[in-house]
Order: sequence, then C-alpha cells, then structure tokens
Amino acid sequence: MLQRRPQQDIIGVSIIGAGERGVFFLGTRMAEIAAETGFRIIGVQDVLPDRARYAAEHLNAIYARRGIAHDVQVFEGLKPAVDDPAVDLVLVTTHTNTHREPVEAAIKAGKRVYLDKPIAVTLADAEAILGAEEKSGQPLLMGFTRRYEGPWIKSVRLAHSDVIGDPQMILLRSVIPYTRYLQLWHRKSALSGGALNDKCSHHFDVLNWVAGSRPLSVSAIGGRSTIFTPDPNAPERCSECTRICPYRRHETLVDRFEGVGAAANPSWRDATRIEDRNDTCVYYPGADIDDHAIVTIRYENGISACLFFAIFGPWAEDQETLEIVGSTGRLRMVRHSGTIDVVADHGRKHETHTFTDPDRASTHFGADLELVRTLRRFYDGEAPPAGASDGLASLRIVLAAQSSLRNGGAPVDPYRLEAGS
Repeated sequence: MLQRRPQQDIIGVSIIGAGERGVFFLGTRMAEIAAETGFRIIGVQDVLPDRARYAAEHLNAIYARRGIAHDVQVFEGLKPAVDDPAVDLVLVTTHTNTHREPVEAAIKAGKRVYLDKPIAVTLADAEAILGAEEKSGQPLLMGFTRRYEGPWIKSVRLAHSDVIGDPQMILLRSVIPYTRYLQLWHRKSALSGGALNDKCSHHFDVLNWVAGSRPLSVSAIGGRSTIFTPDPNAPERCSECTRICPYRRHETLVDRFEGVGAAANPSWRDATRIEDRNDTCVYYPGADIDDHAIVTIRYENGISACLFFAIFGPWAEDQETLEIVGSTGRLRMVRHSGTIDVVADHGRKHETHTFTDPDRASTHFGADLELVRTLRRFYDGEAPPAGASDGLASLRIVLAAQSSLRNGGAPVDPYRLEAGS
C-alpha cells in the first residue's frame, strides 16, 4: 500500500507529456491556483526536449505573475520524472498510445497518478493500466472533463433523482468544429485511436455514467466523409499555405475561443515530423481516422443510448447537447450555455437550471479548474470521480463502435472483444 504524508501543504507534481493538454490547459490551471491547492509543478518531461523547455518557461512565468517563487525544471527522461523524491503526483498527458509505460512507472515509484483520457488505444494496454492500479491498492484519476463540469454533473444528478422518472433513453449530440484532429497527431489511429477515441471517450463515459449499467451491444454507422478528401497537391501545413481555407490552424473560431494559439511555440512551428506539429493541412494525405458516426448502445437495464457525432460541425452555441428521456419527463442540457431545461410530471412542471459560475470562462467551461481542485482532494484521499475501470469501459465502446463501422453497422458486444483489439 502506498505510503504518503497526509494533508501536505505543498504537493510536488510531474507532468509527462508537455503538449497542449498537459501544460497549456492542466499545467496552466494548476499554476494559476497554486496558492489555493498547494500544487507545485516540479518538472516536465517530453520526448522533445525543446518542447519541455518551452513548457517550463511558460509555467515559470505564471508562477512569477502569481508572486510564487518556484522554478519548474526539465526532466531528462521518464525515470527521473517519476523517481524524483519531491514529486508526489504524476500527470500523464502523452500521446494516447504511450500511456501505459509512464502510468506503470509512476505507480511503481509509489506516486499518485492522473491519466488523461482516453485510457489507451488498445484493450491490452488499458487492461494493463487497470491491473497496475488494482495491484497498487491506490486508484488513479481519469481525466474525463465532463465529470468535473457543472452542467454535466447537475444533469446526471437530476437524471438519478427521479425528477424525470426512470431514465429510458439518452441522446448525446456532439457536432463540433474539431478538424484539428486532422492537423495534429490524432490524424493517425495508431497514435490516438482516432476521433472516436480521443473525443468520444468523453461521450461514452457520460452515457455509461447516466445509464449506470453494462452495455450489451453497440452498433455504429458513419466513417469518413468526402469533406476532407485527400489532395495530393495540398501543402503539408497551414504555415506553408496561401489558399483561402476555413480550417486554417489557430484562425478558426474554436481555436480562438479555446486559446490554443498560446501553445504554438517554436517546438511546434519548427517540428519536422507530422506527429510533432499542430498545423498539418486537413487535406494532406495520410490521415486514417473517422470524422463522423452515429453510435447506438443497448444497456442491460433496458436503457437505450445514442451518440450523434461529427468533427466537421460549424461553430455554434449548441455544439454539444445531452438529452435524457425518463418515464415521466425529460431534460436537455446545452453545454455552451450551461442551461438545463427540465420537463417533469408528464409535462405539468417545467423548470430551467442555469450556471453563473465565473470559472466557466476558463478552459473546458471551468472543468479544468475543478479538476485541479479535485486532484488536491484526490491526493488527500477522496475517491476519484472516474478511474481506470471507467476508462476501460469507455474504450470497450469505442472499439466496439469501430468494429461495427467496419462491418456495416452489425451489433458488437463490447465485452466479447479480444485483448489484442
């Protein structure tokens, strides 16, 4: 059993993977509220040393602006990053296909572990991560951001509170302008598991969360649209392109809204490998991921669920919605506004829930700040909202959906998939 000092005032953190998620979202939020949580990022590690160096400089500047005397170092390799005695908590935010090694190393070193979603690309890696967690006797915390976002939490609580009766049907609609999946390393399924894994792992976790039951079958139609037909004459990246294009990296409405331009330091601009840069042309040949799908799930308890998903949606106020139909009513939540519309008692009652939390102006509508606060409570012994078993459950649906897509929409039992998947 892991031994640690209870109720420390200062918690040392190591970030493995110095990209957008690890540093410019989580690491940044962690440094911003360091005085509140006691987190100090001891160092960052990345397979690209220059990316780690830029990340450390970025984090140091935030600590300095907050009046906190602290210097973030660059770890030269995974072992120093997890073995450093000043490190108590390890954040694993590497490419999805490389999650297993740092998680196992951090657990072996006796550290608490945060693992960003998705858990893995393959069942074998996901099961190994779950096995390492169980063997350690300490849970890890999975970074499904909807678990830390107010309107989602409230929606699930309402669904489980008998306000709309017993849940019968769930519809999660995600029509998002995330063509970035064709511009970053996600464009290769071997690295990311595709958009159905990287983005929809969130969604399948929500469906499992609401249903509270084991999925019996998964069916899916969709695949790759003709919108991004590969163009052999396309430039390799946006920085080399003179075309008029609505998908130009860092100029789209969603990129501006999310502020990802802050991550575009020279380690991305000067990168030569496709998987290391962030502005590959959406039409450049070589991407092998799906860009849309309609996935249906049947659960043991009779609940039916559907995910309606596309990464070529427009910037809109209703990009992501959750609708739950119960035996006596229904609720509908719109993520961007945070509004939950509830119709209850067979239509006799109607109420609207809104969220005015100032944290919603931060990344992931405030979920990243709440996640950092949850990490502090997690370190102090609170059970995580989601762990490795939830990550594995989500991945099973991802792989079942991809199998169904390849087989004409035929139903797939996610618990009959082979570990080699």
